[in-house]
Amino acid sequence: MSIPLFDRWFANRFVNRIAHKAAFAVVMLACLAWSAACALRPSPAPVAIAPFHEWPSEWGGVRLRPLALGEVEQRFADRFPGAIARLTDGERMFVLRQVNTPTRMLHPAADCYRALGFRIAQVRLERDAEARLWRCFDAERRGTSKLRVCERIVDAEGRAFTDTSAWYWSAVGGQSQGPWQAVTLARRIE
Repeated sequence: MSIPLFDRWFANRFVNRIAHKAAFAVVMLACLAWSAACALRPSPAPVAIAPFHEWPSEWGGVRLRPLALGEVEQRFADRFPGAIARLTDGERMFVLRQVNTPTRMLHPAADCYRALGFRIAQVRLERDAEARLWRCFDAERRGTSKLRVCERIVDAEGRAFTDTSAWYWSAVGGQSQGPWQAVTLARRIE
């Protein structure tokens, strides 16, 4: 008389009890390893909903018109800790950025223009009609007109920075409080 397979595997014998406990332990270790792997895997970044930011409608008494961000600019803006807008008054182009936290993603405009193939010259500090200090430079690329580009960063208390690195270390060190407004303006020159 043969013992059915079910009785052979589940009969109350010492060997079966040890085998069942060992199998249970292996399954529990596998579950523990899987849980640990899931816990160590970086979770996907939450989908950030950009807060609405109202940009100025005029600059120096001249009406501003919004411009769409290009594809590369939009990808950059999606990761930027704040908000970015491009505006124009018909003669100048403005890039406005509200920065919510200190970041190395806010870098000097000269770096961007160099990366786009412009030659940078005449870097100096200048005061505008309202006596605000700006870092300005000429940007020129073969086959295009020459641009005069100026930039500055202003913190929540009105303190201005013309050097991005000085702003960054001041913000990281807690000496400058945000949010910060970074303004870059470019106009054609002859």
